[in-house]
Amino acid sequence: MRVIVLGAGLLGVTSAYFLQQLGHEVTVIDRQGAPGAETSFANGGQISVSHAEPWANPSAPLKVLQWLGKEDAPLLFRLRADMRQWLWGLQFLRNCTPARTRHNIEQIVRLGTYSRDTLQQLRAATGIQYDQRTQGILHFYTSAKEFDGALAPAEQMRALGCERQVISADEAVRIEPALAHMRPQLAGATFTAEDESGDANQFTRELARLCEAAGVQFRLGHHITALRKSSDKGSDRIDHVEVSNAEGGFERVQGDAFVLAMGSFSPLLAQPLGIHLPIYPAKGYSVTMPVKDAAKAHQVSLTDDEFKLVFSRYTSERGGDRLRIAGTAELNGYHRDLNQVRCDAIVRRVEQLFPGAGDASQAQFWTGLRPATPSNVPLIGKTKVGNLFLNTGHGTLGWTHACGSGKSLARIVSGLAPEVDFDFAGLARGDTPVRLSAQAAR
Repeated sequence: MRVIVLGAGLLGVTSAYFLQQLGHEVTVIDRQGAPGAETSFANGGQISVSHAEPWANPSAPLKVLQWLGKEDAPLLFRLRADMRQWLWGLQFLRNCTPARTRHNIEQIVRLGTYSRDTLQQLRAATGIQYDQRTQGILHFYTSAKEFDGALAPAEQMRALGCERQVISADEAVRIEPALAHMRPQLAGATFTAEDESGDANQFTRELARLCEAAGVQFRLGHHITALRKSSDKGSDRIDHVEVSNAEGGFERVQGDAFVLAMGSFSPLLAQPLGIHLPIYPAKGYSVTMPVKDAAKAHQVSLTDDEFKLVFSRYTSERGGDRLRIAGTAELNGYHRDLNQVRCDAIVRRVEQLFPGAGDASQAQFWTGLRPATPSNVPLIGKTKVGNLFLNTGHGTLGWTHACGSGKSLARIVSGLAPEVDFDFAGLARGDTPVRLSAQAAR
């Protein structure tokens, strides 16, 4: 079957890999000149099943109100005359109840655990390298209130199979000695030994190379302008995607099935088809800086829940020894310009936690649009258009959920049941998808 994957980020490339593994003829289309060049380019680097508490939780509404207008706030709603933003915000508030939070944590943990296992299997099978570290993820807290608020979600995660263990401040320093000077300020911590970290951009590019070697075609530098339905009377299927190339040429790319994996731009392409996706861009920031003093730099991937920051370390001959710090979210439409106030706030926090560890004078700043759903639960599966499928809306957890989402999506497109219990779009839980028509399956 000819499958057209729209988007060459983490979700598009993992979808392409697993679709090819199941025997499909796959073409990936993206406007950028290389895979992983947008949201997957400089993210926080964590494969963090333990980062499963959604932004929408019972404590969020008050925090959001307190953060309004603060340029360095961890989560900043920059209110706009934008109906999509307001509708998204209302759905966000509806997901802040205790019951919805528990449900969403369940979905995020199940998919995350499956995805982490799938990544490990892929790495063992292919030998792919991406500056990975398998030393776990440590969540630390300098606020007793924040630490107390993390205990119930951590207990729920453990019940779901994510071994996020509550530990003392002393144990946190034993696991990560770089936190030693912060010991008096630490209120507590949690540690998930099975979680990992690694360079998502490098992974995406290396996996794309494996895909190309296996026959997947990449049409990069091609702008996707529209999805067009078949002109056959009564048909409710996509016939082709319209694209324009760098030279201004116009093409129609036909396929039997289409996978929408365009991150924050997915709803713009789906809306003309009558498909309204609850996705809004959340602008995230990252800082990458060389390690200045290796003895002061962290080894374990860290999460600073109070400031909504994650810390990873990449060490390779290709890229040297680097610190990657990422986080915060700004809901401000599709603007990707850097806000220096928010950049400076991240650097200040790094210097406060690990003074002298990184060379801030050589810091590189980046911002990208995370495709956020109000619940933080991604959209994976079928749409009401017969041969259009979704793999989008992963928010801050695209790297964590990429391999599990890609494999599950490939199985759904192939008419196979997914291997994980998750609320897939267009499917009842545990159902086997309806197989595509004989014509589409050729």
